[in-house]
Amino acid sequence: MTLLAGHHVTATPGRRVLEVYDADAFLGDTAVLDAAEVQVVAGNGYHLYLLSLQPDMPVQITIRIWDTPPEPPAGAEGHVGISLESETGILVAGQLYRGPAPDDVVLPRPGVYEGHAWWTDRRAAGDYYNTTLAQLTEDAPDDWLTEAWNNCPSPSGTSWTSPTAGSPSPLTPMKRTGPSRPSAENAHLSPPPVPQPPGRAPQPPEPASRRPPDPR
Repeated sequence: MTLLAGHHVTATPGRRVLEVYDADAFLGDTAVLDAAEVQVVAGNGYHLYLLSLQPDMPVQITIRIWDTPPEPPAGAEGHVGISLESETGILVAGQLYRGPAPDDVVLPRPGVYEGHAWWTDRRAAGDYYNTTLAQLTEDAPDDWLTEAWNNCPSPSGTSWTSPTAGSPSPLTPMKRTGPSRPSAENAHLSPPPVPQPPGRAPQPPEPASRRPPDPR
């Protein structure tokens, strides 16, 4: 398998929730959010919800595009299959009530992407968060919590295995929260095939675009 592109977006879970969705598929889905409460990651084809165990520590969402999707790593705490359709070829990382993260993800092309999402160290980061709050005192310095969030000793991680290539059509990591480095959500995706004229041999996948996202 070949890694075609990789993207990293730093975000903070809004009320413990992160989202990944197409730039034109921003409407929420309460039923899918409820499903994510149970299985950590859930989607409806256009919109993915990722459930963290803490709402304040930064998370790094990583999306990787592969020619074929790798299997989730043996050390993952859990994993689920995902399907994401992007009509625009641009994905947004949402922080729920905090708004979208600063950087969008430009995919190789619009279409349906399928694969897996997995996560690691999620419970350890949640335990650190709860223990830190229990140690907070009334006379603690104003920046005490901020420093604690930036020095989490057990960065949690969520990863997306690259989805298998699907046919283009209309359409939706793992995450690591951590110490002096942000946590990370990783999504690994494979691009949909490029339609070919009759009699023409299939062409190799195009590399991910580096153009800046369209302003919204």
